[in-house]
Amino acid sequence: MADFINIGFGNLVNTEKVIAVVNPDAAPIKRMVQNAKEQQRVVDATQGRRTKAVIVMETEQIVLSAVQPDTIARRLSLTAAAGRGKRMDTEAETV
Repeated sequence: MADFINIGFGNLVNTEKVIAVVNPDAAPIKRMVQNAKEQQRVVDATQGRRTKAVIVMETEQIVLSAVQPDTIARRLSLTAAAGRGKRMDTEAETV
């Protein structure tokens, strides 16, 4: 089952599809976002605020977020840790 994390303003992304969470200030990231915009592969979840994180998805889509990359990374790791805990409990029950 897919796990989702909040990337700000009630917007959610599927944790299983996230490849990277990066800072938008580097020139290569700016070019990547611009190219994705031209190809209509950008999901803007900033609600008009400044973009603080760029989330690269498996589907080649780019998600823009107004939440700091560190915060998103922490949420991803907490979700992953919780997922491992669930799986371990499930495995213990089936054995």
